Amino acid sequence: MWIDSLQQLSASLDDAGIGLLELRGPGVLLRLGRDAADVAAVGEQGVATPAPLPRTSPGLTVNAPSAGVFLHAHPMQSTPLAAVGTQVQVGATIGLLQIGVLLLPVTAPRAAVVAGLHVAHGTLVGYGTPLVDLDAN
Repeated sequence: MWIDSLQQLSASLDDAGIGLLELRGPGVLLRLGRDAADVAAVGEQGVATPAPLPRTSPGLTVNAPSAGVFLHAHPMQSTPLAAVGTQVQVGATIGLLQIGVLLLPVTAPRAAVVAGLHVAHGTLVGYGTPLVDLDAN
């Protein structure tokens, strides 16, 4: 039954145009890709936990709420949604996650100043990847 679920999930990813899906849990990493070489289930020893980045001031790091391609600007615009140094309000869109044709807004959880960006525009990210640093104003 587990293989049937994986085949169904793989077909759904292909239909949505998603080339890679990575799921992480405690001690487990599952990576599904269009190329059979990208499919892997790794046990606890193979899972690398990224080290937290050092903070120079009190603040908050906004992480990816889903896997996708992180965009600093809307595909139809050249202006970043929230450049470093920009004051943002609660709920302001600070980036977008592109998942196939869907654009999922990444929002500020509190009023703050954008202090730093962890990933470049157009970077493929996984769930929980650090995206934007916010510092209290």
